[in-house]
Amino acid sequence: MRKLSLFVFLFCVSICNAQKQDVQKTIEIFFEGFHQKDTVKIQSVCSTTIILQSISESAAKGNKLSDETAKEFYKSIASIPSSIKFQEKILSYNIQIDGSMAHVWAPYEFYLNDKLSHSGVNTFTLFKEKDIWKIIYIIDTRKK
Repeated sequence: MRKLSLFVFLFCVSICNAQKQDVQKTIEIFFEGFHQKDTVKIQSVCSTTIILQSISESAAKGNKLSDETAKEFYKSIASIPSSIKFQEKILSYNIQIDGSMAHVWAPYEFYLNDKLSHSGVNTFTLFKEKDIWKIIYIIDTRKK
């Protein structure tokens, strides 16, 4: 009985870890596309109805919530000049999954031409449809 319980436990842990790896891979593909300015790659892991929001935090100006349409987001990525070097470094992933929904908390640092521009946290909500995780919502904080 002990061996069966251990087997069941290890099997469940294995499935859970595989799910988390699939979710993390979706986010990694998103950032590969982002850094390559490849909107097709980004769209491959995003829902067609994705919601995008940002929270800018400033002691002087106060906090501001802004919305961006998917069309505006993809256009802004595609129009980044090749002379600008940028990188968003994900510092860690905290992934939670319940059935066909996943939530990812991912602190980051954003570098522009090798200088730290800002930092904050990305949060992603994903939906699993037909065994494929799609990003349906992104909100991030931005602090100078």
